[in-house]
Amino acid sequence: MSSGFVENQNPNKPSPLNWSNLWLKNEKLLDQVVFAAKRRRSVSNKRPLSPLDDVTVDFPQIVVSNDLTSVFSDEILLHILSKLPEQSRRFSNCLVSKRWLNLQGRLVRSLRVFDWDFLISGRMFFRFPNLINIDLLHGAMVSNSHTTNSGLLINHDFGTFSMAPNEFLFDEHSLLPVDEVDFGLKVLASVYPNLRTLVVLNCSEMGLLSVSEGCPTIEELVLHRCNDNVLCGIAAFTNLVTLKLIGVVDGFYRSLVSDRGLTILAQGCKRLVKLELRGCQGGYEGIKAIGQCCQMLEELTFCDHRMDDGWLSGLSYCENLKSLKFVSCKGIDRDPDVDEDLGFCTMLERLHLERCQLRIKQSVRALFYVCQDVQEVVFKNCWGLNDGMFFHANLCRRLKFVSLEGCSRLTTQGLEAVVLSWKELESLKVISCKNIKDDEFTPVLSALFSALKEFQWCPGNTSLQSTILSCSGMGKRGGKFIK
Repeated sequence: MSSGFVENQNPNKPSPLNWSNLWLKNEKLLDQVVFAAKRRRSVSNKRPLSPLDDVTVDFPQIVVSNDLTSVFSDEILLHILSKLPEQSRRFSNCLVSKRWLNLQGRLVRSLRVFDWDFLISGRMFFRFPNLINIDLLHGAMVSNSHTTNSGLLINHDFGTFSMAPNEFLFDEHSLLPVDEVDFGLKVLASVYPNLRTLVVLNCSEMGLLSVSEGCPTIEELVLHRCNDNVLCGIAAFTNLVTLKLIGVVDGFYRSLVSDRGLTILAQGCKRLVKLELRGCQGGYEGIKAIGQCCQMLEELTFCDHRMDDGWLSGLSYCENLKSLKFVSCKGIDRDPDVDEDLGFCTMLERLHLERCQLRIKQSVRALFYVCQDVQEVVFKNCWGLNDGMFFHANLCRRLKFVSLEGCSRLTTQGLEAVVLSWKELESLKVISCKNIKDDEFTPVLSALFSALKEFQWCPGNTSLQSTILSCSGMGKRGGKFIK
């Protein structure tokens, strides 16, 4: 039985509206519409028409497009797309159409370049015209690992690299020539005048000068394989706030940053707030120059430094320094000066040591003396920190936060001897320190811990596991079932 037959069986149900039947049955209405069209036509031609004249009515053509967003302007779409999550903008939107691909490229602000030809050919400028953060580290490396089936993937603190088995980054053939990198920087500076962050490898002072002239607003600069001559181009970066210098990376590349380069840096970048020195040499004179010239410096980081003996005395000239960090350093200062010549940083608030080798007791004491006004101390996976070295932490009388993680040689007695001298301590964290035992607590130490505002205690793996198991309630469920 057809649907039409079913509808006709119900006389009370109204029939669906059919425009073709309506026009054919109501001839009077049709004549009126045709006459109205003729009348409009006569008005435009300045001639009266009768209802019997033949007139062709021009109806507007409706263009049907598959892209329903074509009626919106680029500005409206950019405003809408900018409100979407970054993950969606990066992968999904660019697949809609070529127009959306171009719009998505205009929203991108940060880019990591893996192919140097993408920069030199100009495709990068048309695809991403509004970049302000550019990383050229991987693009400046020449690797043949994509042509072999046995490529190696190497992870490092500053990136992941794909290399062939017989390839080394410290080999000159693995890096782009300096003149090619400088040419790329010159082109880059001419296209992106609003650049704020740049990461580059194996450039010269001429390349840096072209960037400083074309990008006056640049605020953060990361220089890999940097040396003293390259630092001659730093003086033109008047608005530089953050600077990272990587001179030596074991197994990757090697270059020299000495007191000469640090002095040039200090005289040119007087508005520095954050400075990181990785694999850099130098000594007292270079650190002193930085402290005297860069009076806005607040954060100073040393990674695997090669500083000369006695350099620690130069830190006292950093009068506004608030954070001091050591990462992967084989030592602090092999031969520090006496206390009278060391001085100390009056504004320092935070001292952080991570993956450092603390071999010399005298250097650790000198570090605590320089940082005696610090309020926060963090030791994370530092080798060699024993009770004798940690005892000198009682020089820091204003400590409020202390974190000890992976300090395997530190004992409960050594911790108690120092903790009781910190009268302003508010927070203590002890994690994975296997020689600190729960059963060695004294009543005085227990009372001190109970008075802290924040206390985290997992000194050994067994204590950590027992805490996790007790929180999960595994034993309670089994006991009920057995009963």
